[in-house]
Amino acid sequence: MKHTPTIRAELDRYLQQEGMSLTQFGHIAGMNRGIVSAIVSGNKSMSVNQLDLITEAMGLPEGHFYDLFIENYIIDHPLNMRRIEPLLFRCAELDKLEAIRRVVGAIMDNLLYSPKLFEIAEELLSQGRQAAALLLYEGVAEAERYQHSERLAVCQYRIFTIQIGDDQSQNLKAATLFEPFVERLDEIEQLDALKDLANVYRSLRKWDKVEEVARTMRAKAEVHYSFVHNEKHKDGTPEKKTRGPLFGYIAYADLLCASVCEARSDYEQALQYTYAYADLDWVKEDDEDTQYWMNLFSQWAEGNIFVNKLLSGDVSVLPDYVEYIAATSNANENEKLSKLLNIMIAANRYDIDVDDVLSRFEMDIQIFAKLPSVADMYTQQVIPDYFAWFGFEIAYYYLHRGKYIDGFKFLMNATVKSHIINNETYFINCIGLFMRFQVHAASTIQTEFSNLIEKVWLSNVKKNNTVNHC
Repeated sequence: MKHTPTIRAELDRYLQQEGMSLTQFGHIAGMNRGIVSAIVSGNKSMSVNQLDLITEAMGLPEGHFYDLFIENYIIDHPLNMRRIEPLLFRCAELDKLEAIRRVVGAIMDNLLYSPKLFEIAEELLSQGRQAAALLLYEGVAEAERYQHSERLAVCQYRIFTIQIGDDQSQNLKAATLFEPFVERLDEIEQLDALKDLANVYRSLRKWDKVEEVARTMRAKAEVHYSFVHNEKHKDGTPEKKTRGPLFGYIAYADLLCASVCEARSDYEQALQYTYAYADLDWVKEDDEDTQYWMNLFSQWAEGNIFVNKLLSGDVSVLPDYVEYIAATSNANENEKLSKLLNIMIAANRYDIDVDDVLSRFEMDIQIFAKLPSVADMYTQQVIPDYFAWFGFEIAYYYLHRGKYIDGFKFLMNATVKSHIINNETYFINCIGLFMRFQVHAASTIQTEFSNLIEKVWLSNVKKNNTVNHC
């Protein structure tokens, strides 16, 4: 039988080794002699705070004894949340994820602890400790997988939002796993969940799914908007709030449907959806936040009307669209990226010279590569996709005009970004474009691309556990 060491034995050994009395150690640790004596003799268990004081007094790293603490006081012992909760927060603070995983494994055989574990996960998430919160949400979700509860759905929603990252193949998996749980959320949270799902599917260019989710979101938002403004609905109960104004989910659904039509080259129908979210006279609210969002939708519609006409071949709107971009220069860089991407798509599709446009927005284009990541699902997912796409389009433009230095620079950026987000289509397109113009690349550029391709290949070999027999 394997003997499990104890913290008490470690402390007793330390006192003997250092020739230190209980009083002396208690003075160093900031604990009275009686508590130290009770801990050493085994007559008293210890709290996480006391363990931290003991660890520091022994000159050991923070959390050094947490694994032993789990063995000595949690696994195969009566569960005590007053002991476990502080331990989970401290493990999260010290990024001891494996310790959290062990505690969750010991707890979740008993469904009675699900509510408390969920509360802790919510608090950790609010503190920005996503990796730790994820382990707790996964534990609760696993324990309640047959309960069909709203808490299970919320856990799945949190897991979905935490797991969404750079890898688009993983994002698709996360979205697919979460989608069946949307209907179990409360009516208000469903709207935010549907909006997040739509933006993920949009970044993945899964247009059928974008349309399906957008239509569902619009229908639910319309029902709730009517309910909220029904004169009979005045019971004084505070309304749970969505992240944005309620009318915005209706308008955003039209914007999403417009993007679907645009992707399908149905520019006439895209314009109809755009006119719909531009006309918000039906909105009943008139507060400052509402005016802000109405102005924003109006501004988006103005730009997207130009876009749909431009992409349909009406090149005459290009000067007005450029001036529109310049006039909205105070808008964030994410929006400017999508607007300039539209110009590059049109330039390559209809062979338009846009050198003056690129010169005018040169500083903005340089900034795109340095855009910070943001928690919002749109900027977190759609914008990285746009950046890879923009890099390819501008590289295509320059290379076909013999501007090889700029062309290969943007092509390398686009290729790297395509690999980061794991978009195979973009990556293959970038490599194909490079191969087409390879003869014009300097030897340093050719080496750089060769090294990148080899790196990606080796990464795939490792990820897929395949062996090279060459």
